[in-house]
Amino acid sequence: MKSIARALVALPLLLACGSERAAAQQQAPAAAPAQLPVRLEQALYLIRSTLLTLNDANRTGNYTVLRDLAAPDFQARNTAADLGLNFLDLRRRNFDLYAAALLAPQFSAAPSLDQQGMLRLAGYIPTQPLQIRFDLTFQMVAGQWRLFAIAIATPEAVPAQPQVQAPAKPAAPASAQKKSP
Repeated sequence: MKSIARALVALPLLLACGSERAAAQQQAPAAAPAQLPVRLEQALYLIRSTLLTLNDANRTGNYTVLRDLAAPDFQARNTAADLGLNFLDLRRRNFDLYAAALLAPQFSAAPSLDQQGMLRLAGYIPTQPLQIRFDLTFQMVAGQWRLFAIAIATPEAVPAQPQVQAPAKPAAPASAQKKSP
């Protein structure tokens, strides 16, 4: 049952990507379909594994694994102590990033490559009452995408808009229901 629930959570994301691709093909039928720089499953893995590694680092106060799994340029710019300072607020608030394993990330922009060939994945995890906003950049190193830059924010989630239901057929006014003698 849990695997069905996970599939249902991922389905809207897959459908959204599919409908965007279909719309792009309809608008420009002569052009080749736009392709993502990585498979959707790989993008989801990169987001989830990065956020869960950061979550473990926050829980333990040990950022060496996060740093060691990152690209060499990231390692050169950041010591484990620097990372501890950068994520001090999340750690002090005991903010749990575990929802990244359970909820499907929503992209604010399609995964893309920049001019240097870096992969950018940006969006949010739709948690309540605070969202997990992420902006991750990965560098290809020895055939693997490795973390190059990370930005995490936890803004208040926008409350879901209540769905408006069609008003029920109003009852006739009381005066109209009574017949005059």
